[in-house]
Amino acid sequence: MCLAAPSRVVEVRDGSAITECFGQLREVSLLLLAEEVAVGDYLLIQAGGFAFERLEAEQAKEALELMDELMALGNDERSWGHAA
Repeated sequence: MCLAAPSRVVEVRDGSAITECFGQLREVSLLLLAEEVAVGDYLLIQAGGFAFERLEAEQAKEALELMDELMALGNDERSWGHAA
């Protein structure tokens, strides 16, 4: 199973885009997308660096909030049953 975090487009280039996710910038290929991509769009990106789906902003923001909450739980030792 693969989990893709929505990445926000910050720049569009010829056939590629610069995206941001959790503070990390990444250049990704747009070759697999049939639709136009614009700054501010959210994309799902395969591990190989190919964007494969554009998401609605609300859907992307909900997913990012949930992922942020899950990561915070993972960083909390008490969530793993360890003594503080």
